[in-house]
Amino acid sequence: MTDELKHYRDRIDAIDDEILELLNERARHAQDIGHLKNGQGIYRPDREAQVIRRIREKNKGPLSDNVIGNLFREIMSACLALEKPLDIAFLGPLGTWSHAAAIKHFGQFARLCPTASIDEVFHKVEAGHADYGLVPVENSTEGAVGRTLDLLLETPLAICGEVALPIHHCLLSKETSLQAVQTVYSHAQSLGQCHEWLGLHLAGAERQSVVSNAEAARRASQEQGVAAIASKVAGELYGLNLLVENIEDELQNTTRFLVLGRHAAAPTGVDRTSLVLAAANRPGAMFDMLAPFAAHSVSLTKLESRPSRVALWEYVFYLDVEGHVDDEPVKLAIKEVTQRASYVKVLGSYPVAPL
Repeated sequence: MTDELKHYRDRIDAIDDEILELLNERARHAQDIGHLKNGQGIYRPDREAQVIRRIREKNKGPLSDNVIGNLFREIMSACLALEKPLDIAFLGPLGTWSHAAAIKHFGQFARLCPTASIDEVFHKVEAGHADYGLVPVENSTEGAVGRTLDLLLETPLAICGEVALPIHHCLLSKETSLQAVQTVYSHAQSLGQCHEWLGLHLAGAERQSVVSNAEAARRASQEQGVAAIASKVAGELYGLNLLVENIEDELQNTTRFLVLGRHAAAPTGVDRTSLVLAAANRPGAMFDMLAPFAAHSVSLTKLESRPSRVALWEYVFYLDVEGHVDDEPVKLAIKEVTQRASYVKVLGSYPVAPL
């Protein structure tokens, strides 16, 4: 070993010793905070978002902002688990994109609780059987997840966080070539996100929708002549061959997930507020209902309609706006909207997720 190489290795060993000492010091401070809060847990989605944002802004490389953010997410997840691991309900089984989003947001040290449906995610958190729930709400290619929107209308839970997860679909199979694939299983949203690729490369294959991409991978592991559209992780879990990766039609394909809890998130300075509104049945009602946001310079980033499920051809409108409900412009706008709309429900204010 050269003297120069030994110098670098000795320096790395010394830095590792410092990192180890500082990590444990951070963990002890996290434990002290937990004791001050009488064992009620130290997870604060707003605080964690601020920590990640601050660290990413201070990062000068060579590690990327995403790598640094992921490292600190795992550090916070491990520190929190010393007090009480969080129980996180998500749409299962293991290997779904919801599974990946739960790990991205809560880290490897949370206790992940897969459920059979989006409804069950809501029910587990509402009943106190899980600390938080994570549900898909929209995809950049296929649009809104209707069941999630419908359940948000009814639930007492608050949106306290969001996750933006880039989606890169893989074609997985026990087979070793595309020519052997006669049937493709996947969730309906994923089939839609890969529609053009399937038409070009597997035009003769039957497409069958199943409850999740992980279920598609499970079936593909048990049947001949079958492929699944799912993640690499799902392929590894079920021992499948990776035939083709990145088969999504849109390279920027991203799914947005919401974090549901029994409490609100505090302002962080970079927040989003979600609401659901209903307009009175009169000319100009929709314009009047939305005008206060413009009047108070509150930017609308989303407007989605859904059947009200109360009367035929009546609709409710889901809105996302920039800012927190405690920010003065947002607060004033919502106050005026409440006076003009026939129904208003604030679904939650929460930190904007980094891409």
